[in-house]
Amino acid sequence: MVKLIICASRKPDISRAEFDAYWRDRHGPLVKSVTEFARHVRKYVQCHIVEGATPFGIPGSYDGVAELWFDSAEAAAQAFKEPKYLEIIRPDELKFVDPQRCISFLTEELPIID
Repeated sequence: MVKLIICASRKPDISRAEFDAYWRDRHGPLVKSVTEFARHVRKYVQCHIVEGATPFGIPGSYDGVAELWFDSAEAAAQAFKEPKYLEIIRPDELKFVDPQRCISFLTEELPIID
């Protein structure tokens, strides 16, 4: 199993609260409802920033982290090629996320403390 980690940044014209609410209440349920995409996803977690908390005293430049688990790198690639992802989910992402300020990477977990 592999995990896609997306460090997300909101569009500059929306507040953190608006970003959190849209991501949680609109985008998350939308992703879940698009079965052509969701059938590839084994788990999807949204990690929202804790307001006022700065780990190690360093403010972050991201507004949240999405984690999506897939059976393989190929399954992840297929999910993002799905026509319904491109037609429904991707345009919705662009309503609240600034893709130029986001990063993502595909990982394999190596549990240290489990």
